[in-house]
Amino acid sequence: MRRAGRGFLITGAVLAVLGIVLTAGALWTVRSGYTTVTPRSESMEPTYALGHRVLIAKTGGEKTRRGDVVLFSLPGRYQGKAVMQRVIGLGGDHVIFDGTRLTVNGTPLKELYLKGSEVDGGHGPYDVKVPAGRMFLLGDNRGNANDSRYFSGEDAGTVPVTAVRGRALDDATVPTVLGLGALLGVVLALAGAVCALVGGLTRRRRATVPPPFTGYAGAGYPAPGVLRPSSAPDARRHVTPGPQRSAPRTAAPRRRAPHYYDTEDEVDAVTDTVTELARRHPAGI
Repeated sequence: MRRAGRGFLITGAVLAVLGIVLTAGALWTVRSGYTTVTPRSESMEPTYALGHRVLIAKTGGEKTRRGDVVLFSLPGRYQGKAVMQRVIGLGGDHVIFDGTRLTVNGTPLKELYLKGSEVDGGHGPYDVKVPAGRMFLLGDNRGNANDSRYFSGEDAGTVPVTAVRGRALDDATVPTVLGLGALLGVVLALAGAVCALVGGLTRRRRATVPPPFTGYAGAGYPAPGVLRPSSAPDARRHVTPGPQRSAPRTAAPRRRAPHYYDTEDEVDAVTDTVTELARRHPAGI
């Protein structure tokens, strides 16, 4: 039982540590690597509707690709608030809208995400060479997006990649897995706590339960259930009725070896014998 309690304690400690580490790591990763935002305008419809919560991976703009929807903030635009727009061109790209189609480096863009298939939204033609380290951004709702087209006087409306705060995620697989990992960590920690509790109770029970009684063997007493034969004759069989003696005895009574009785029947028999002797010899036994 003692070994079992110790095993429960060790198992509980291991599970608890693993659960805490797993939960803390998953929560830290989610908190430090992801966030959510809510669009405050219709500029990214129909991809992200007004009031829709969007999962954002916290990342810089160094790994930004064309077609990504990025969250950025720029002190000179939008009152410094973070907004979402789609990356159309990166540093070195040549973005041209001729009034009919939009091309990047001479290749027409297939923009299936546009609202109403409206490529421009009434702005008019533009021709932009994106400077190095900057991005040309447009909204998916071209008819209701205040994007790079309307800031042509500031580096052709481009935005530095250092302004990027994150990238919108359409696939929530990684955060979901991290959430499940945190949940698994909680379960492991609880299982460890239960194992530790069981182990502690087991060891406590072992410490409080007295050892089984084996008799007073060290003192020469018989063990429980074992009747020690009496060295003295049965007093009830050797009592001889006779006249009462009034004269006191002159000789000291012989001391007999102590006799211990293990059953209630023996005790009752001795009690009856002593009572009978006292009645027949009131002067003394």
